[in-house]
Formats: sequence, structure tokens, C-alpha cells
Amino acid sequence: MDNSGIYVGLDIGTTSIKVIIAESVQGQLNIIGVGSDRSKGMNRGVVVDIDQVAASIRNAVRQAEQKANVNISDVYAGIPANMLSIEPCQGMIAVSDESKEITDQDVQNVAAAALIRNLPPEREIVDLVPDEFIVDGFDGIKDPRGMIGVRLEMHGILFTSPKTVIHNIKKSIAKAGLNLQSLVVNPLALGTVALTDGEQDFGTILMDLGGGQSTAAVIHDHKLKFTQVDQEGGEYITKDISVVLNTSFESAEKIKRDYGNANVEATSKEEEFPVEIVGQTDQVLINERYLSEIIEARVEQILTRLGKALNQVKAFDLPGGVVITGGVTALPGIVDLASKIFDRNVKIYIPDQMGLRHPSFSQAYGLVNYVSKLSEVDRLVHSPISNASVNYTAMSRPSAASTMDQSQSPRPKQTMAKQKVEPVHESEVPQQETPTQAKPAKKKKNRTESIKKFLNNFFE
Repeated sequence: MDNSGIYVGLDIGTTSIKVIIAESVQGQLNIIGVGSDRSKGMNRGVVVDIDQVAASIRNAVRQAEQKANVNISDVYAGIPANMLSIEPCQGMIAVSDESKEITDQDVQNVAAAALIRNLPPEREIVDLVPDEFIVDGFDGIKDPRGMIGVRLEMHGILFTSPKTVIHNIKKSIAKAGLNLQSLVVNPLALGTVALTDGEQDFGTILMDLGGGQSTAAVIHDHKLKFTQVDQEGGEYITKDISVVLNTSFESAEKIKRDYGNANVEATSKEEEFPVEIVGQTDQVLINERYLSEIIEARVEQILTRLGKALNQVKAFDLPGGVVITGGVTALPGIVDLASKIFDRNVKIYIPDQMGLRHPSFSQAYGLVNYVSKLSEVDRLVHSPISNASVNYTAMSRPSAASTMDQSQSPRPKQTMAKQKVEPVHESEVPQQETPTQAKPAKKKKNRTESIKKFLNNFFE
């Protein structure tokens, strides 16, 4: 399949919104435009003010358009791993064509069959990634089109997220005057650029240390198996500096960027810098060791909490080690600190494309890389989700207002704080089951039994 064309990735982060315009030519991805704007209306990875987020998106898009000299209308946006659910799914159909040759429509039909399930009212399907197709009992097939068969099955991985998160992202993009082509699970896209083929195959922990939150993901056998989100990030480091040194948030952010180091052992008490103290005329000299102690304490706290969740699923037993990226990883000394905390090999990923050579652009770059390399089968499998989802049209178009008013569904009464999704359950892969048969309700297993079962199946 020729995926040549223009792709636009939209990374809606807590502290900044980034837009990357890339042109794919004969399999080569070239970055032609980049835009970035300070996020407003975001809190811990979730949209809390649609109008403010839409305005920030417009500003970032405008920058990218000017650099690329193209007009943007369609975008691919990332969705955070907040309360993300990962579960196996499968579908089975009879081949519809009289010649029994499997067609594009059959692939779409078997994907639609895999989507038939009873979801909680507060959740919505984000993506469906095919693992294999089975034609009349012959498994391991990646593209069944053109084959002869009577029965077609598909096994895949289903990703669902809270409706509130999905709706607010879609609405913000529509209000910015853009058409959303598809939502992409952030860790899934990031893994395609931050990890090598071997790391994705043998298993690696991937951490995205962002400004508003930190995300750990386990990728094994080229599949996203587990995610864990810690609701603290680079902003909390800045707040700590601001409070301890009694300086403004803006001044604390500048101090962090200019003098910060996440590894206390790499700093000196003799090296000092001036700090503007609130309520005082004269500046005060602070040594780098003291600043590093403030930074290290918060980073260690974040990494330790993520490490506990990863230890529960024995993710550190994977041979790929740990790969970190995201804006916080721009701090010197963070690799040494992470290596000491996890007692594992840790390396940092930074995009090497011109104009993107900063870890804060990793996620946006991952989005355009991921969608530009999707196969035709991947797109066919995803199409039933796109057809079933709410049609959010760009607000700049005449019929947009009436379209969205009619398409908005009632908000679920349950708040996000009350929703509980056990991450260990999400990445567990049970035995094969027939999706078309309704299964009787089973008693919920306690957490200990679930974890034990997950650990037994994790490395299958």
C-alpha cells in the first residue's frame, strides 16, 4: 500500500500542544512543519476547558501551517493513557462473497463482529488493532484478502477509554476548525519511534515523563500490554522549586531549565546562581546542589510510584530495560537517577529529525510516524470504529453547529473520579472464546487472584 501523502499529528499535552506536519514519500517521512503553543484548559492530561484548548490548538496549527506553507484540515490526535483499558477481542463471520474469496468488506465485517460487546455506559472504543486472522482454522495470517475460505476469524487488541475524555478531545478539535481523522493511543504511537524492533519484540518499559503527568507502558511482542499513569510531572517539579525558594512560577521554570539537574551527585555546592525572591528587592544566591535536591526528590517520587506498579506485573524482568522520553527527560542527570532507582539499564529517546531534537516532541512525532505506516488492513479494521463514532465536523463549516448539537450524547452521571479500571485486568489475555456467544456473568475475582493469573500469562 502506498501511504504517500500529508499527515498531521496533534499532541494535546497538559503543558503544551504540539502539531507536526509530515510528508510521506515512498516510505520516507519528512517533517515539513512544526507548531507549539502553551496549553490552556488542560489538567493532568484531560481537557477541562474546551474553548481554551481549542484556542491553543489553533495557535499551534497556525505556526505549523506557516512553516510548512500548507493549510491543515485533517489531523490525527493522541489520546492519553488515563484510565485506558486494554483487552483481547475476537470476531468470526462467514465469508460473504459467492466465490468465497475474502474481500475488504469481509475484513470490515469481522472487525465489526469483534466490536460487539457490552461496554459500561461511561466507556467508548478508541481503537482496534488486529493481531492475526484465521481462515478455516489456518492461523497466523496478517492479510487474508484474496484468500479462499468459508469462515474468517480475527483476534485483536481493543482499547477503550472514558467517554468524557474522548468527547472533550473531539469537541476541542472540532472547535479549532479541524476534522479528526482518528484517535491514536499515545503509548502505542510513541513505541513505534522510541523503541527499536528488537525492543518492541522482546519487551521494554517505555516512560513518557511529561509536564502534567507521567506514563509508563509495557510493550512486548509488538503489543501494548500494560499502562500506568502517575498524575505528577514536570509542573510539580517547578511548583516545588517555586515554593521552596519562594520565587514565582515563571522564575522557577527558568531556574529549572537553566540550572536544574536531577542527579544530586553530579552537582556542586560551590556553583551558585541568583534567585528573585517574592517580597524582596535583592536577589538571593542559591547553590546548584540545593536546587538539585529539590528536583531529585520529586522525580524520585514519581519514578518510584511507577516502578511499584511495574513490579506488580514483573515488567522489569523484560530484557529491553527502560526507555524514557518526554519534556522532563531534558533535565541533566535523569538517566543516572532512573538507573539507580530501577536498577536497570535506562536510555533516553530524543527525535533526531530537524526541528524536533527535544524529547518533548517525541509523542507528536510518534503520532505521524504511526499513522503513516498503518497498513491497508489496519485501516480496514479501524473503519467500523470511525463509522460508529460521533461525527464531529469542523466548527468553521456552515453545518457544524447543527451537526454537533444533534450528535451530542448525554453525559454519563458517573464522574471520572468514581470510575475504576484495574490496569492489571486490562492487559491480561484470557483463553480464546467465541465472541458471538453471550457469556453468563461471573463473580468478580479478587485482586490477588487476578494479579496471579496476569503474571502467569504476561509473557505468553
